[in-house]
Order: sequence, then C-alpha cells, then structure tokens
Amino acid sequence: MKVILVTAVLAALVLGGAITVFVRLVRARRALRRAGLPTGPRWVFWGAVLYFVLPVDLLPDPVYLDDIGVLLLALRTLHGAAGAAGPWPVLSGRRGLPDAHDYAP
Repeated sequence: MKVILVTAVLAALVLGGAITVFVRLVRARRALRRAGLPTGPRWVFWGAVLYFVLPVDLLPDPVYLDDIGVLLLALRTLHGAAGAAGPWPVLSGRRGLPDAHDYAP
C-alpha cells in the first residue's frame, strides 16, 4: 500500500513539474510575440504542445519525463530563436511587464 502511495505522490510531483514547464513555454512564446521577436519554427512549439497533450508517448503517461524533455527542448528553441535576433533591452518588470525605467527618454 505504501509503495502505491509513494508512486502516486511521485507521479503527481512529476506531472506538476511538466505543467510548470508547459506554462513557462506558453508564457515565453507569448512574451516573444508581444515584443515582436521571432519565436522560431511554429512546428516546434505546436509539436511540443501536442506531445504533452496527446496520450501517445514514448514512455507511459505516469512517467512525464519524456514530456518534460520535449517541452524543455521547445523552450530552448524559443530562447535560441530570440537570441539569434540580436540584443534587445531586458525588461525588469514583474512577469515581463516593463517598468518606467525600461524606456529610454
């Protein structure tokens, strides 16, 4: 009984981590689009979203490590596409919102 409980708790923690990475991916893409920066190939983002949502996986669904890996790869691709676009001012505001001092006079 304890093994089942520990397994369920670990699966819930890994699922929470996968959802956290998924939310970061969606927020990063939204922030890049709002800033007018490139987000990389669309298929990378949408492929990662579909892989996370669809029940067909390389590993069974209680093990979300493959989903987390795909989401992290997509997040890295978004970051790389934005970095290749060149330097831009870093926004220091909360949740990517600009503060008053982020704008030049």
